[in-house]
Amino acid sequence: MRTYRLLRTFFQACLAEEFEYRANFAANIAMTLFSLGMSVLTVLLFFYRSESLGGWSFYEVLALLGIFNALHGFIELFLQPNMSRLVSHIRQGTLDFVLLKPVDSQFFVSFRHLVLWRAADIALGLGLTGFAVWRLDGPPSWSELLLFLLLLGAALAIIYSLWTGMMVMSFWAVKVDNLSFLFHSLFETSRYPVSVYKGALRLVLLYVLPIGLVTTVPAEAIVGRLDLANALGAIVLAALFLLGARWLWKQALRAYTSASS
Repeated sequence: MRTYRLLRTFFQACLAEEFEYRANFAANIAMTLFSLGMSVLTVLLFFYRSESLGGWSFYEVLALLGIFNALHGFIELFLQPNMSRLVSHIRQGTLDFVLLKPVDSQFFVSFRHLVLWRAADIALGLGLTGFAVWRLDGPPSWSELLLFLLLLGAALAIIYSLWTGMMVMSFWAVKVDNLSFLFHSLFETSRYPVSVYKGALRLVLLYVLPIGLVTTVPAEAIVGRLDLANALGAIVLAALFLLGARWLWKQALRAYTSASS
């Protein structure tokens, strides 16, 4: 309940901040619609010349694209605004004020600032996935839907852990801003099924930096082509990544010298 109250307070504060400039809020929503439309157009152009992409049909790729858009919205809603501030906190020594608060420091750093209009990315992305699944086979079964939500949660956990791991490096290196650009470049590879990629790149995207899993596996679940081994692997990997991120955060706090020392 305490965590819920804190999240509600963060949400209310950020909502008030967003609506100070309502025209800007509306313009950002319009840009989100335009960006999603261009992504769909790209897929349409590809399938104008081909019947499949990595063995996936048009609507299956469209479902995956919706998941990609939703995960990108999660990054921009939670991770990008908060993790970039973490680097500034460490550089300026203001993390002292976070550590003095009676709340888990990792939770506070991860969720204090929200870019609420980015929730439109999540809603539109999931809406696109729902439309694509309906055009494929009609509404999914309850079991398929529950498995999809579980694997989507695993994808969010993996993304959160990777972002945390990158930004925590600033406790030692201080200047790690460019790592976020590297992550975005890697994340773009998950816009398409992982079966598109071959050789060493595919292995990296599946097992080293499992960006390829975060959209492909949930999409496989919702369109009915999921391998249970991949599902279990994604869930176990997400749990390991979360534990690793927590351990790394604890180690990083021990390396923090604060503003005074």
